[in-house]
Amino acid sequence: MLKIVMNDSTLELIEGDITLQDTDAIVNAANTSLLGGGGVDGAIHRAGGPEILEECKKIGGCPTGEARITTGGNLKARYVIHTVGPVYRGGEKNEQTHLENAYRNSLIVASDNTIKSISFPSISTGAYGYPIDKAAKIALHTVINYLKNHRDIHLVRFVLFDKSTYNAYEKALDECKK
Repeated sequence: MLKIVMNDSTLELIEGDITLQDTDAIVNAANTSLLGGGGVDGAIHRAGGPEILEECKKIGGCPTGEARITTGGNLKARYVIHTVGPVYRGGEKNEQTHLENAYRNSLIVASDNTIKSISFPSISTGAYGYPIDKAAKIALHTVINYLKNHRDIHLVRFVLFDKSTYNAYEKALDECKK
Protein backbone atom coordinates (compact mmCIF):
# COMPACT_ATOMS: atom_id res chain seq x y z
CA MET A 1 0.00 0.00 0.00
CA LEU A 2 1.11 3.52 -0.80
CA LYS A 3 -0.35 6.47 1.08
CA ILE A 4 0.06 10.24 0.79
CA VAL A 5 -1.59 12.96 2.87
CA MET A 6 -2.70 16.26 1.39
CA ASN A 7 -4.43 18.89 3.53
CA ASP A 8 -7.19 16.98 5.34
CA SER A 9 -7.26 14.10 2.84
CA THR A 10 -5.44 10.82 2.36
CA LEU A 11 -4.84 9.23 -1.04
CA GLU A 12 -4.11 5.50 -1.02
CA LEU A 13 -3.10 2.96 -3.64
CA ILE A 14 -3.82 -0.68 -2.85
CA GLU A 15 -3.98 -3.89 -4.82
CA GLY A 16 -7.26 -5.66 -4.21
CA ASP A 17 -10.95 -6.21 -4.87
CA ILE A 18 -13.10 -3.08 -4.96
CA THR A 19 -16.22 -5.00 -3.93
CA LEU A 20 -14.64 -5.67 -0.52
CA GLN A 21 -13.88 -2.06 0.37
CA ASP A 22 -15.36 -0.52 3.51
CA THR A 23 -15.28 3.09 2.30
CA ASP A 24 -18.55 5.07 2.31
CA ALA A 25 -18.76 4.63 -1.46
CA ILE A 26 -17.13 2.64 -4.21
CA VAL A 27 -17.02 3.75 -7.82
CA ASN A 28 -18.31 1.49 -10.55
CA ALA A 29 -16.72 1.71 -13.99
CA ALA A 30 -20.12 1.32 -15.64
CA ASN A 31 -21.44 1.35 -19.18
CA THR A 32 -23.94 3.98 -20.34
CA SER A 33 -26.96 1.72 -19.72
CA LEU A 34 -26.02 1.17 -16.02
CA LEU A 35 -27.50 -2.31 -16.39
CA GLY A 36 -24.38 -4.27 -15.52
CA GLY A 37 -21.66 -5.72 -17.69
CA GLY A 38 -18.29 -7.37 -17.39
CA GLY A 39 -15.20 -6.56 -15.34
CA VAL A 40 -15.62 -4.24 -12.36
CA ASP A 41 -19.22 -3.46 -13.35
CA GLY A 42 -20.30 -7.10 -13.32
CA ALA A 43 -18.42 -7.80 -10.09
CA ILE A 44 -20.10 -4.89 -8.28
CA HIS A 45 -23.57 -5.90 -9.49
CA ARG A 46 -22.97 -9.53 -8.46
CA ALA A 47 -21.58 -8.66 -5.04
CA GLY A 48 -24.07 -5.87 -4.34
CA GLY A 49 -27.18 -7.79 -5.32
CA PRO A 50 -30.35 -6.88 -7.22
CA GLU A 51 -31.09 -3.69 -5.29
CA ILE A 52 -28.32 -1.86 -7.20
CA LEU A 53 -29.71 -2.94 -10.57
CA GLU A 54 -33.23 -1.87 -9.58
CA GLU A 55 -32.02 1.63 -8.72
CA CYS A 56 -29.96 1.77 -11.93
CA LYS A 57 -33.07 0.93 -13.97
CA LYS A 58 -34.89 3.87 -12.36
CA ILE A 59 -31.99 6.22 -13.18
CA GLY A 60 -32.18 5.24 -16.85
CA GLY A 61 -28.54 5.44 -17.90
CA CYS A 62 -25.54 7.71 -17.61
CA PRO A 63 -23.62 9.54 -20.38
CA THR A 64 -19.85 9.14 -20.71
CA GLY A 65 -18.01 11.29 -18.20
CA GLU A 66 -20.97 11.73 -15.85
CA ALA A 67 -21.77 9.96 -12.57
CA ARG A 68 -24.88 8.68 -10.74
CA ILE A 69 -25.33 7.28 -7.23
CA THR A 70 -27.21 4.24 -5.91
CA THR A 71 -27.32 2.18 -2.76
CA GLY A 72 -24.47 -0.20 -2.05
CA GLY A 73 -26.91 -3.08 -1.67
CA ASN A 74 -25.10 -6.01 -0.02
CA LEU A 75 -21.67 -4.34 -0.25
CA LYS A 76 -19.75 -2.99 2.76
CA ALA A 77 -19.90 0.43 1.06
CA ARG A 78 -23.19 2.26 1.64
CA TYR A 79 -23.18 3.71 -1.88
CA VAL A 80 -22.07 2.94 -5.40
CA ILE A 81 -21.19 5.87 -7.62
CA HIS A 82 -21.56 4.74 -11.22
CA THR A 83 -19.46 6.56 -13.78
CA VAL A 84 -18.85 5.92 -17.45
CA GLY A 85 -15.34 6.27 -18.75
CA PRO A 86 -14.49 6.61 -22.43
CA VAL A 87 -13.71 3.83 -24.86
CA TYR A 88 -10.14 4.55 -26.00
CA ARG A 89 -9.98 5.27 -29.72
CA GLY A 90 -6.39 6.45 -30.09
CA GLY A 91 -6.68 9.58 -27.98
CA GLU A 92 -8.19 11.87 -30.62
CA LYS A 93 -11.87 11.66 -29.54
CA ASN A 94 -11.78 13.70 -26.30
CA GLU A 95 -10.99 10.56 -24.30
CA GLN A 96 -8.79 12.46 -21.82
CA THR A 97 -11.54 15.02 -21.09
CA HIS A 98 -14.14 12.27 -20.67
CA LEU A 99 -11.85 10.33 -18.30
CA GLU A 100 -11.09 13.46 -16.24
CA ASN A 101 -14.83 14.17 -16.07
CA ALA A 102 -15.60 10.61 -14.92
CA TYR A 103 -13.27 11.00 -11.93
CA ARG A 104 -14.21 14.63 -11.17
CA ASN A 105 -17.96 14.03 -11.44
CA SER A 106 -17.68 10.98 -9.18
CA LEU A 107 -15.99 13.17 -6.58
CA ILE A 108 -18.63 15.88 -6.99
CA VAL A 109 -21.39 13.30 -6.42
CA ALA A 110 -19.50 12.12 -3.33
CA SER A 111 -19.20 15.67 -1.98
CA ASP A 112 -22.86 16.39 -2.75
CA ASN A 113 -23.85 13.31 -0.71
CA THR A 114 -21.50 14.04 2.25
CA ILE A 115 -19.42 10.96 1.47
CA LYS A 116 -16.13 11.11 3.37
CA SER A 117 -14.35 8.08 1.87
CA ILE A 118 -14.43 6.68 -1.65
CA SER A 119 -12.72 3.85 -3.53
CA PHE A 120 -12.00 4.00 -7.26
CA PRO A 121 -11.07 1.28 -9.72
CA SER A 122 -8.89 2.08 -12.71
CA ILE A 123 -11.62 3.45 -15.00
CA SER A 124 -11.56 2.61 -18.74
CA THR A 125 -8.39 0.49 -18.62
CA GLY A 126 -10.06 -2.90 -19.01
CA ALA A 127 -12.42 -3.64 -21.88
CA TYR A 128 -12.46 0.06 -22.87
CA GLY A 129 -8.75 -0.15 -23.73
CA TYR A 130 -7.37 3.06 -22.24
CA PRO A 131 -3.57 2.70 -21.91
CA ILE A 132 -2.89 2.21 -18.21
CA ASP A 133 0.07 4.58 -17.97
CA LYS A 134 -1.93 7.47 -19.48
CA ALA A 135 -5.10 6.64 -17.52
CA ALA A 136 -3.24 6.48 -14.19
CA LYS A 137 -1.74 9.96 -14.69
CA ILE A 138 -5.14 11.41 -15.60
CA ALA A 139 -6.85 9.71 -12.65
CA LEU A 140 -4.32 10.80 -10.06
CA HIS A 141 -3.92 14.33 -11.40
CA THR A 142 -7.70 14.85 -11.44
CA VAL A 143 -8.20 13.47 -7.93
CA ILE A 144 -5.26 15.39 -6.45
CA ASN A 145 -6.49 18.65 -7.97
CA TYR A 146 -9.98 18.03 -6.61
CA LEU A 147 -8.69 17.29 -3.11
CA LYS A 148 -6.62 20.49 -3.11
CA ASN A 149 -9.83 22.52 -3.34
CA HIS A 150 -12.31 20.27 -1.50
CA ARG A 151 -11.54 19.21 2.05
CA ASP A 152 -14.80 17.32 2.60
CA ILE A 153 -13.53 13.96 1.29
CA HIS A 154 -11.06 12.51 3.78
CA LEU A 155 -9.99 9.34 1.96
CA VAL A 156 -9.64 8.48 -1.71
CA ARG A 157 -8.48 4.93 -2.29
CA PHE A 158 -7.50 3.50 -5.66
CA VAL A 159 -8.20 -0.23 -5.55
CA LEU A 160 -6.12 -1.77 -8.31
CA PHE A 161 -6.91 -5.22 -9.58
CA ASP A 162 -3.42 -6.58 -10.16
CA LYS A 163 0.26 -5.87 -9.58
CA SER A 164 0.92 -4.36 -13.02
CA THR A 165 -1.96 -1.88 -12.60
CA TYR A 166 -0.74 -1.04 -9.09
CA ASN A 167 2.78 -0.48 -10.44
CA ALA A 168 1.49 1.87 -13.16
CA TYR A 169 -0.38 3.95 -10.58
CA GLU A 170 2.60 3.97 -8.23
CA LYS A 171 4.81 5.29 -11.04
CA ALA A 172 2.21 7.92 -12.01
CA LEU A 173 1.87 9.04 -8.39
CA ASP A 174 5.64 9.47 -8.12
CA GLU A 175 5.51 11.69 -11.22
CA CYS A 176 2.58 13.71 -9.80
CA LYS A 177 4.57 14.48 -6.65
CA LYS A 178 7.47 16.00 -8.61
